Amino acid sequence: MSETQDKPAAGNGPNANEASPTSNPDAPYKPVIPAKAAKRANASVIGMIIALVLCVLAFLPVVLMNPAPKGENFRPAVDVAGIARNATDVAGFTPVTPDTGDTFTPNYARWETGTATGVPTWEVGYLTPKEAFIGLIQTRQANPTWVLQQTGNLPVTGTRNAGGQDWELRDSGKDKRSMTLQYKGTTIILSGTANLDEFATLAAAVVKSADQAPAAGSTSPQPGATLSQPATPAP
Repeated sequence: MSETQDKPAAGNGPNANEASPTSNPDAPYKPVIPAKAAKRANASVIGMIIALVLCVLAFLPVVLMNPAPKGENFRPAVDVAGIARNATDVAGFTPVTPDTGDTFTPNYARWETGTATGVPTWEVGYLTPKEAFIGLIQTRQANPTWVLQQTGNLPVTGTRNAGGQDWELRDSGKDKRSMTLQYKGTTIILSGTANLDEFATLAAAVVKSADQAPAAGSTSPQPGATLSQPATPAP
């Protein structure tokens, strides 16, 4: 018998089919978590869930008692007429309160004492039916420099009749324009981004309101605190 025959074939030994725990380096490692550690981890997760539920239950009554406004068109109510009445004594004239029904929505109304400009003013902001903006300013103490500032230095491009009055029109030719009227002792300026038809509609309501009010008196406005109502910022 040859020496070669006496040697067992490779892989045929008694331990050939027994894989070593470290014989395959690519095998995934599966960590084993002790039972106590797993129990503590589960308890922590359950505790966080319970705490979150308790927080939600605590704030739920507050949310239900203060529901959010419904609808994208919600806007705060601004009592223009009421604020105008309060401003009349300090203004020295009756501020205009144009009645536009439900078509133009006021988003602020205030009396400004003119600390910064030296010109006290009655101011109202309107959102138009087409979601543009027109700001109304009225004063007894207008001057050319102030008018230029309020109209954005836009050039005079003509006149526009509204409410039976010829308003001075200043138009940028783009999205900004203004209409100015000197009427019954005050200067009224409408400025904004609306189209001319919407400007004319508001201007006609302004003239009607001015016609219903007494002409501006001869007394100067009295100093006083700013009268206003919080409202949405102008666009």
